[in-house]
Amino acid sequence: MTRTSSAEAPPTRRASPTPVPLRLVAGKAVAAVLVLLGAATAAFFAQAAIPGDRATAILNIRNGQAIERTAEELAPIIAEYHLDDPTFVQYLTYLRGLVAGDLGTSYQQHRPVLAIVADQLGSTVVLTLTALLFAWVLMIVWVTLTAGRGPRVRAVGGFVDTVTAGLPHYWLGIILLLVFALGLGWFPVIGGTGLPGLILPALTLAIPLAGFMGQATRTEFERALDQPFVLSARTRGMGEAGVRLRHVLRHAVLPAITLSGWALGATISGAVVVEAVFARPGIGSVLVSAVNSQDMPIVIGVVMLIAAFYVIANLVVDVAYVLVDPRLRRAA
Repeated sequence: MTRTSSAEAPPTRRASPTPVPLRLVAGKAVAAVLVLLGAATAAFFAQAAIPGDRATAILNIRNGQAIERTAEELAPIIAEYHLDDPTFVQYLTYLRGLVAGDLGTSYQQHRPVLAIVADQLGSTVVLTLTALLFAWVLMIVWVTLTAGRGPRVRAVGGFVDTVTAGLPHYWLGIILLLVFALGLGWFPVIGGTGLPGLILPALTLAIPLAGFMGQATRTEFERALDQPFVLSARTRGMGEAGVRLRHVLRHAVLPAITLSGWALGATISGAVVVEAVFARPGIGSVLVSAVNSQDMPIVIGVVMLIAAFYVIANLVVDVAYVLVDPRLRRAA
């Protein structure tokens, strides 16, 4: 019998790999920075490409008079915005400001864009999150009730998903106003505050979103109904509602979770229209006013804010996707 030499080196322990969620977050964070950099670059050069003298445009917007300006009048504007610097230097200054949280100064109001947007951001965020919550509730209830129930019920469920997904926000908002505000008097017509004034605008955003997510979820839901774990749950005596809500739904909502990142940004974008229809405060009204007055720093600031919401939401959704589906944690 041979003896193992005591001088033999012990086997080298392999370092445990970085957990997949951590590597996922790191990769997505880098991609998020690149996306924001691209959005910031496009916004800057879109502003720089506006025809005409920028200093004259700023002064005319500030004073509300479209007239020719003298060099003496334009000198303070040029000095304030460093318009005499080379374009690349202006671009680097702009990026440094973004990193520091400086979105620029409004041409018309002569206030920091961040302060102007922050004044109205809370109302838009509440509307957006409420709409996303409503969309999930509507989607889950409708898909659970109609998916895999028979040819006719499935056809009706899919038809409703398709129709609602294509409803324009402005048209749906007007219909809801006519029926539930003017007709039934259940909600304020315009500018309502508190919960009563929030429900109709949130539903206007939520109904098309629920239809869109329902289209993706329905296919996965019906596929999951044919899986062996569903038969196993039924043989153990679990009721149909329990099977659908506790087992099938968990496997079916992965596409909807993926879409939620896009949905959050799209809902914020749609809030611009909805806030105008319902005369609600928010960044939608700020953006419309800025476009009408050609106040480009506010327009670009709102665009950058929406881009940031898109990026952050998709990062959160990617992490949630891994947490919901444990198989992805074991992926190499």
